[in-house]
Amino acid sequence: MDTSRWYRSFAEVEARGNSEVYEEWGNGVSEDPAVLALIDRLPEPRRQPNLIFGASRHLGAPVAPYALFRRWLSDNWSEVEQLAQTRTTQTNEAGRSAVLLPVLGLLKGPLSLIEVGASAGLCLYPDRYSFLYDGTKYLHPVDGPSTVLLECATTGSPPIPERVPDVVYRVGIDLNPLDVRDTDDMRWLESLVWPEQDHRRQRLREAAALARVDPPHLVRGDLTAAVADLVRRAPQNTTVVVYHSAVLNYLTLTTREEFAETVRALPCHWIANEGLGVLPEVDAKLTASPEARRGKFVVSLDGTPRGLAGGHGQFLDWLDQTRTAPAG
Repeated sequence: MDTSRWYRSFAEVEARGNSEVYEEWGNGVSEDPAVLALIDRLPEPRRQPNLIFGASRHLGAPVAPYALFRRWLSDNWSEVEQLAQTRTTQTNEAGRSAVLLPVLGLLKGPLSLIEVGASAGLCLYPDRYSFLYDGTKYLHPVDGPSTVLLECATTGSPPIPERVPDVVYRVGIDLNPLDVRDTDDMRWLESLVWPEQDHRRQRLREAAALARVDPPHLVRGDLTAAVADLVRRAPQNTTVVVYHSAVLNYLTLTTREEFAETVRALPCHWIANEGLGVLPEVDAKLTASPEARRGKFVVSLDGTPRGLAGGHGQFLDWLDQTRTAPAG
């Protein structure tokens, strides 16, 4: 992928409306041959805007206009390069649970949850968070309101359940699992939260504190290689759900196809929450206009799109109609 185009697209599609700082930085990098030359020294998967910007802020880059950031980046490139080679983009946004919950509510419990690309596992607790939909409908864990409240605006009347799901088993897979008890791992996750989004940073801290009470079981491994064994190990007489959010876009097309083929063959349900273009066979069933899809994630169940969502779980546009993908 052309790095200049990548950063321009990041600025115009992802950052615009969400982070003025990252929009300016993305546009600045896209037009800066010297900085692009530095970034192009990295393998393509390590050139991601979120990774470079997150690594920079982790190392102390100022949240400042592009000219100042550029100067800092040039002076500190060797440290940024080293960190980008060892860390990965593992944004663990608990807020995404709010757009997964209506889909989980369609499934009969009790549930066994298997999250691929789980990072620190903060999306493995949909039964322990409180939710607020459209400012009016609250949903709390069975033992009362949670210390973590996830808010989500909706359209299209999603089937918000009356109760949080009954989760009896939860496990995550990640190439590099992060530990909610490790200070540097948590600092890294905070560095991946965009500069102006203090509410997400606070939510991350609250979700991590909740998870530390009962740390998630996380397995280190390749998602395609590990998922079948975890499905087989799930308790009998439970509904097994494999799910992921903003994960497959970091894989090659071939690896995505291999994963999709693997999970479709397993005795489980499959919930995906991924950006447009990541799962073309799911996108092909969408009826929403290209403009309505722009910048949104597609939430699907067993290969059928159910909604369009904000990347951090801030909204869910429920879809009532889909069409079958054209033959051939």
